Amino acid sequence: MAEQASNKPTKIAIISVYDKTNLRHLAEGLVKNNVRLLASGGTSRMIREAGFPVECVCNNENAGDALCCYTGRVKTLHPAVHAGILARNLESDEKDLAEQHIAKVDYVVCNLYPFKQTVEKIDVTMEEATEEIDIGGVTLLRSAAKNHGRCTVLSDPNDYHDFLQLLDRGSVPEQIRQAYALKAFEHTADYDAAVSDFFRKKYATNTQHIPLRYGINPHQSPAAACTKESRIPFKVLNGAPGYVNLLDALNAWPLVKELKDALGLPSAASFKHVSPTGAAIGIPLDARERKVYMCDDIDGLSSSALAMAYCRARGADRMSSFGDVIALSDNVDLVTAKIISREVSDGIIAPGYEAEALEILSKKKGGKYLVLEIDRSYTPPAMETRTVYGVTLTQGRNDFVIHPKETFTNIRTPKDSPSLPDSALRDLTIATIALKYTQSNSVAYAANGQIVGLGAGQQSRIHCTRLAGDKTDNWWMRFHERALNLKFKKGLKRPEKSNSIDLLCSGLVPKDGDERDDFERNFDEVPMPFSQEEREAWLKELNGIAVSSDAFFPFTDNIFRADRSGAKFIAAPMGSNNDEAVLRTAESLGITFVEQSTRLFHH
Repeated sequence: MAEQASNKPTKIAIISVYDKTNLRHLAEGLVKNNVRLLASGGTSRMIREAGFPVECVCNNENAGDALCCYTGRVKTLHPAVHAGILARNLESDEKDLAEQHIAKVDYVVCNLYPFKQTVEKIDVTMEEATEEIDIGGVTLLRSAAKNHGRCTVLSDPNDYHDFLQLLDRGSVPEQIRQAYALKAFEHTADYDAAVSDFFRKKYATNTQHIPLRYGINPHQSPAAACTKESRIPFKVLNGAPGYVNLLDALNAWPLVKELKDALGLPSAASFKHVSPTGAAIGIPLDARERKVYMCDDIDGLSSSALAMAYCRARGADRMSSFGDVIALSDNVDLVTAKIISREVSDGIIAPGYEAEALEILSKKKGGKYLVLEIDRSYTPPAMETRTVYGVTLTQGRNDFVIHPKETFTNIRTPKDSPSLPDSALRDLTIATIALKYTQSNSVAYAANGQIVGLGAGQQSRIHCTRLAGDKTDNWWMRFHERALNLKFKKGLKRPEKSNSIDLLCSGLVPKDGDERDDFERNFDEVPMPFSQEEREAWLKELNGIAVSSDAFFPFTDNIFRADRSGAKFIAAPMGSNNDEAVLRTAESLGITFVEQSTRLFHH
């Protein structure tokens, strides 16, 4: 790249492109503006055939063609090429260039070998893929983008037209050079990501890359879990994970970890479709709770706080928990494993397993039950990234810490309210941490150290509040004597029992026909449906419920609905035009309303 003798100041462009779209138009515009063209291989040939003057990029007296063009691999990698690109408008740089007879490069036009397209081919070989890894092009782009204060870099053929218009006017403004440089860096970053992804799939150990059965749906293949960190923070001890399994597990684990950190007790969550169906801490179960949660026949239950936490998490909404992914904050003991072994569940994530517990869990689903062991000490990166419709979104991880003694101190009404009782602080903490990992909009009702009703993913907040309230009512109706003493057919499976109880307690017992027959054949003694008067009388006994919302309540209807399901404490952010009306309504109903300072949307 020796300096060309000329009385006229001549700018230089290096062109090396795989995608030759608009190349002739670009060459014509550059030559028109007295720009000297240096190009590589096929790029040079196409420009020459179009009738425009062009020289080989290796036309440098200090770099023979044998070095620059050897098998086409190193043609643009000579130091003289990059000295011309990287040189700044400094006296020291000018002196070095003059001594080496090297001219500055003003424009670099480059795009890369089609690596992505190559590796997407069926049965592509490693040799074929490796040959499509661009070295010189990436280096040209990075050099020019780094020195964009002086050198203009073009990586997108769609930019040629606007660039030439600017050149016709005299120069490329700094702001435009910056935009082109950003695009070049993004181009090389995307390219490098594609290369590393290909080799990760080929060479990475299962600590960095785990193939999945398929994506969200069976037709969405291939699918994988991978990380840019040194290793994936969990091990697969049994079974094969699916995409949805991991979405559930990796949302459920931080929920129980935060519950344990906040309240100091073993915690459990039952997750379905990226939202909790239940979450709880391990506090003792009374006789009625054991019966309602179908764990009254478990030996040694009272000796395991973890087992009691899972009984609560699973038992609050057994219908939704069917086929769940379980998260447990502590090492799984034998008692907890025995409970899980008889439930319909897809997988579990926990920091460890007793040997006997792992043996039991590994036999579920014919040996296919998913068992994940999470690294308890793992802390995820501060930034989260996801891709939606080809667009990459980034955000800071939601690291807001919820603590019973710190998060719920701003009591808005009643004005003279004393500090909240420990039970309310506990239940508001459980409800609020659960919301942090629940698809928005969401509202959670909690009591006795567990979620008892959760409304998730509703577009309208009142629908969240109603859904959570209806589930809470259903939960409470299961404690009615009639529900506690149902006479089921011998041998009836647990899911059929749960479904029958749900119909009875929801007030949805079929009136007649085949559906009524299906209901009745589950019982030795068919129960009478609850009358409206019986339901209302029993629900009036429901009290002391803690309610949390992931965002403000826009209307008073939410407060009235929560009150009907025994709400005594409500925590929510403020910010609605109706805040004062909401607070007045809460006060008139005898509800303590706590302002929770942070919105907790989750998507």
